[in-house]
Amino acid sequence: MMDKNAKIYVAGHRGMVGSAIMRELERQGYGNIITRTHRELDLREQRAVEEFFAGQKPDYVFLAAARVGGIAANDSAQADFMYDNMMLEMNVIHSAWKNGCRKLEFLGSSCIYPRLAPQPMPESCLLTSELEKTNEAYALAKISGLKYCEYLNRQYGTDYISVMPTNLYGPNDNYHPVHSHVLPALIRRFHEAKEQGLSHVTCWGDGSALREFLYVDDLAQLCVFLMNHYSGNETVNAGTGKELTIKELAETVARIVGYEGEIRWDPSKPNGTPRKLLDVSKARALGWQYRTELEEGIRLAYEDFLRSPMRAER
Repeated sequence: MMDKNAKIYVAGHRGMVGSAIMRELERQGYGNIITRTHRELDLREQRAVEEFFAGQKPDYVFLAAARVGGIAANDSAQADFMYDNMMLEMNVIHSAWKNGCRKLEFLGSSCIYPRLAPQPMPESCLLTSELEKTNEAYALAKISGLKYCEYLNRQYGTDYISVMPTNLYGPNDNYHPVHSHVLPALIRRFHEAKEQGLSHVTCWGDGSALREFLYVDDLAQLCVFLMNHYSGNETVNAGTGKELTIKELAETVARIVGYEGEIRWDPSKPNGTPRKLLDVSKARALGWQYRTELEEGIRLAYEDFLRSPMRAER
């Protein structure tokens, strides 16, 4: 168990996941939390990261920092996604080990599982077959971070763990018109279509891909829970165990946003992985269960979007 006064570093505290972990830590009474903005500390810079860890000596690290994006961003900037994520992960994990960090938690992503993995996907299916090409670079970087934690555990006896979230959404999401994931992208697209009185909205693919979505505050609760109650080399899946098609998701978002026009589909654009449902039996066996149903979560996310300064970005 983390002592309430332990020094905890949350890497990526301004992002959706990092800010949710911050809220959960504060809710549970942890008061000695360290943060740095990207401007204050570029995690891609090895010397800067080494100096930070040598000076701060955090007891615990939540590694939620990452360069993330949807299909379009991942597919068009694969070199950038691989370099940025690989560098920041290795720098943070290695410096944590060198400076005696008691425990580190690495945040992965369900997109690192094989494209045609068994459904629902158990933790054991990692690296058993080919990755999805549209996000292969990001996946390879994330796999490297997860495996580095495992190898440090095996070679040096560290207590570094990883958690594998499904598709996330919620407060402080990225609503950028190009670089966002599917759910925030749909929220923005339908909201703008409603404001502009558009008769139809065109979405990528044919709508048949199946996806699972987890509200980010539910993930944060699991992250703190695992830091206190789990040790092991195998990752832990974080999801709801429920899925729906992208077509059903689009219709749900349109209804919540209040857009009443036609939804069209462009099958010339990629669907991505056909199906991504996590096997969450391990997390359940440890004593965790998600709380926020999808419709409630989308309503909360839409309220967050209406407050977001990113609405003005084009």
